[in-house]
Amino acid sequence: MYSFAELPGVRVIDEPLYGHYLRVSGANHPGCHEITAAMNCDGDAVMQDLLLQQVEDRSHVLFMKHMAHHLTELDLGFLRSTNNIFLIRDPREMLPSLTIQLPHASLSDTGLQRQWELYSELTASGQHPVVLDSRELLLNPEDVLRQLTLHLNIEFTSGMLAWKAGARDEDGVWAPHWYRAVHRSTGFAPYEAKANFPDHLRPLLDDCTPWYKKLYEQALRNNAETLDK
Repeated sequence: MYSFAELPGVRVIDEPLYGHYLRVSGANHPGCHEITAAMNCDGDAVMQDLLLQQVEDRSHVLFMKHMAHHLTELDLGFLRSTNNIFLIRDPREMLPSLTIQLPHASLSDTGLQRQWELYSELTASGQHPVVLDSRELLLNPEDVLRQLTLHLNIEFTSGMLAWKAGARDEDGVWAPHWYRAVHRSTGFAPYEAKANFPDHLRPLLDDCTPWYKKLYEQALRNNAETLDK
């Protein structure tokens, strides 16, 4: 989201369905009462309003950041009119971070199975959604972003590779709970493999891994080695 926000003519929206998800799921997330009080929790109305605004004002590209598990109990017809991108991360590296905020996280909290379901439904309907893997992206951000923007038919600029540290006006009210690391960042950090995976998370890792592998098979690959040659 921060990368796309640096593109001229792009408007970013941060998780507009978070309130809807908390309402229909009853999930106890950090700051959940503040979140539901701050936003419209009717997911269908939220998406109708956003897409209507986009139809009425085409002076910008609308970039909506969703969490896959937020896309539940609502009309998903809007996905037929959007370019859809799936961002994934190896659960070996994602789960230790996720469980800091959600100590009792389950497969559904990771969104991996839901991502595969949505990806399968979209491809079956004739779409060609993109899968981005965080490791591939961090190994060569410019190359992977160039592939992505080419697919989206928008122009890549080097400005996508960096942003100012700190919060953005577009951040949701949940940012203090989830965005501390990204607020310290000024771009894509070099990839570093994480070690010492916690033993108590191995059952959840086993649940996640098959879904991650399915998605990773479809992911854009960085061409760092090719470019070096």
